[in-house]
Amino acid sequence: MAGASVQLYMESLWEELKEYQEPSALGIGVAVVAVLLTIVIFILLRSRKSSRRAVLLTGLCDSGKTLLCCRLLSGKFKMTHTSITSNSALYKVKGDKAPAVTLHDLPGHESLRHQYLEKHKNDARAIVFVVDSVSFQKEVKDVAEFLYMLLTDAVIVKNSPPFLIACNKQDVTMAKSAKLIQHQLEKELNTLRTIRSGAPKALDGSGIAGSVPLGRKGKEYDFSQGPMKIEFAECSVRGNKGDEGEADISVLETWLVKVA
Repeated sequence: MAGASVQLYMESLWEELKEYQEPSALGIGVAVVAVLLTIVIFILLRSRKSSRRAVLLTGLCDSGKTLLCCRLLSGKFKMTHTSITSNSALYKVKGDKAPAVTLHDLPGHESLRHQYLEKHKNDARAIVFVVDSVSFQKEVKDVAEFLYMLLTDAVIVKNSPPFLIACNKQDVTMAKSAKLIQHQLEKELNTLRTIRSGAPKALDGSGIAGSVPLGRKGKEYDFSQGPMKIEFAECSVRGNKGDEGEADISVLETWLVKVA
């Protein structure tokens, strides 16, 4: 309704401007219209973004999503189990004037992840993808498959929410670094893109309607290609002192303040 009113107003203004014969007056009028259109578009885009107040916690099963959610909400350790539905809770971002967002802990099981992503993706202000840094090497293909689904989803690409890949379990000696995980994922995503681009549409392996190409055509994919900003961070949801210790998630909390 608001968009239609703006369009009618702009058309009326343009008709009035056309009555002027002076080129300078017409030029000024065109400039005014351009400025007004820019302001209107900016307001509409900002309003659309502010209406999205959810942070999606995604990743494979046992990566630490649910414990991360518990740590953010209470700061305490809690025994968790594999989620078969989404868990949602209001989270007050740290800071005096920081707003609240809704955390959605989405199931990581392959048979459930797409269902719950469809349910919540339109509300996503930001996305956290949790990776198990210890078992990453043997799960890299599954992790890349899930990431590929997220990064080629038409709605997510259109809204371009900030995206954080949280490399969890850094308290364990065998954990892979965020830099290594990033490199391996870029390599695996390029392989997936090559396979999918050469497959018939119905057999490309995604099984998902409304997907878009990954990255820039003709270039090796890397996480800087966007359109959303993708960052990596190392963390330990459990903490280096076990159940009684504090979690090392300060980087995530700082990031949430930035994107909320």
